[in-house]
Amino acid sequence: MSRLGLFEGVGVEIEYMIVDGESLDVRPVCDELMEIMAGEPVSDLERGSIAWSNELVLHVLELKTNGPAADLHGLASAFHAEVVTAIEKLESMGCTLLPGGVHPWMDPSLETRLWPHEYNEVYQAFDRIFDCSGHGWSNLQSTHVNLPFDGDEEFGQLHAAIRIVLPLIPALAAASPFLDGAPRPSLDARLEAYRLNARRIPEVAGAVIPEPVSSEQEYRDRILQPLYDALEPHDPEGVLRHEWANARGAIARFERGAIEIRVIDAQECPTADLAVVGLVCGVVRALTEERWGSVANMDDIETERLASVLDDTIRAGGDAVVSDRMLLDAFGWTRSETTAITVWRSLADRVAPDLVPDEYGAAIETIVGHGPLASRMLGAHRQGGSLETIAGGLVDSLRADRLFIA
Repeated sequence: MSRLGLFEGVGVEIEYMIVDGESLDVRPVCDELMEIMAGEPVSDLERGSIAWSNELVLHVLELKTNGPAADLHGLASAFHAEVVTAIEKLESMGCTLLPGGVHPWMDPSLETRLWPHEYNEVYQAFDRIFDCSGHGWSNLQSTHVNLPFDGDEEFGQLHAAIRIVLPLIPALAAASPFLDGAPRPSLDARLEAYRLNARRIPEVAGAVIPEPVSSEQEYRDRILQPLYDALEPHDPEGVLRHEWANARGAIARFERGAIEIRVIDAQECPTADLAVVGLVCGVVRALTEERWGSVANMDDIETERLASVLDDTIRAGGDAVVSDRMLLDAFGWTRSETTAITVWRSLADRVAPDLVPDEYGAAIETIVGHGPLASRMLGAHRQGGSLETIAGGLVDSLRADRLFIA
């Protein structure tokens, strides 16, 4: 089977919460929605360029490119058309869609409902081992990006580039400042919970930043086999013995010939999602092209150092101070320490003009100019906006495909 090479395609997946149309509390009705759409019970539904599918819990709907797209042109419009269709169907059920990285007041200990249909044995295994009735499992919505590679050389280049972009992504994409009905110490509460959700078996997520590896065999030896060995006493049937059980912030999907980036919070509307995706992909591409330094030098940056930067951006978003000289050098930043959002502004200026579709330019300017969605949500809260009002504003942003501004 032929494989796509570097940047010959892209796959995007965006998760949305299904909520009550009035209270905006979560509603576990994804299976009902899918059955209404398909005319029969299904877990996947193909609708042209965009497909629908279920996730771990019944209140989450995932929209995704139906296979790899050639590029990002027009994807926001395609996603938004499906969002509108889903909202229209949900309104007949008294529900709607809520975007963002987490539900701001969901109580997962009381409201978690696992998907009970096809693939349920996998979800049950995760629940038995890790207890999925927590924020890091049942209350988190992300935007995943799949970038292709063909062979070990391209894999090594792509993995090295993605690995050093990951720590900066929350500064651009944090969209989860509230949990349990209150502001959290971290702007990216989704990632804060996510990186601890498998702490019973540390090999599952590692340091979230993946270890430096340059080939498929090295990846299997260094990351996947230790993970499988650690899972075996808890999963003797091998239900979870698959590469998708790896919960690092970027994981190799050798079955599909891609690396999947998992640290992007779902944004307020498809244009915002695709703007973030476009800028991240543009920077990854520039790094693989060695615009500012060699790929080999990227893998010289220790995982612990990158994880420390990720800790800072999870907590402070764009205001996080970045002072790691090796990391800044990798992005062609020659001055002293700076904030993470300042790095993104510089990268947007250098990368967006030739590597990101023009249709996402205005959204990128808003994000790097006003900060990630989490900062804008907190700004609205400081101005007196209740969580319910802010959530309602996100619902409106999603329906109109419009960025949220405090």
